[in-house]
Amino acid sequence: MLNKKMYAALNKHMNVELYSSYLYLSMSSYANSIGLKGTANWFMVQYQEEMVHFMKFYNYINSQGEHVELSGISAPPSEYKSLLDMFEQTLKHEQFITRCINDLIDLALNEKDHATHIFMQWFITEQIEEEDNDRDIIGKLKLIGDNGQGILMLDNELATRVFTPPAATVA
Repeated sequence: MLNKKMYAALNKHMNVELYSSYLYLSMSSYANSIGLKGTANWFMVQYQEEMVHFMKFYNYINSQGEHVELSGISAPPSEYKSLLDMFEQTLKHEQFITRCINDLIDLALNEKDHATHIFMQWFITEQIEEEDNDRDIIGKLKLIGDNGQGILMLDNELATRVFTPPAATVA
């Protein structure tokens, strides 16, 4: 059973994960609109992963005898200066999510909520991977610069990303 503080924090973060999915869906559409179908695919996979994250929180809150409270979602940006800008914004967002996850773990420890602490461990590993992937792509984009051929080669690489649902999406 969650105490009020932990419940409120988890519910708030669940809605942040929903915003993340909304953000990446918007980025996918933007990439598609500028002809980068591989990049659009990469962000569509990112959207799907964020929906899994949302559902993990949704299911965990319900499994703890609480109900979720959905909040309004702000409109994400719909245009970017460049592909590099889009991925830098992605990294910035993922770093924000990492801070939020760390805050949730700190709260779980302070509240002696061991079940939530264990639940949150999966997200630590996930965030390490998310940030590493973003930094890798940013590094490639910095090497490529404005070279159209390089951008198309990277776009082809990003097209190979496939969504693989985790074995269990329940808490």
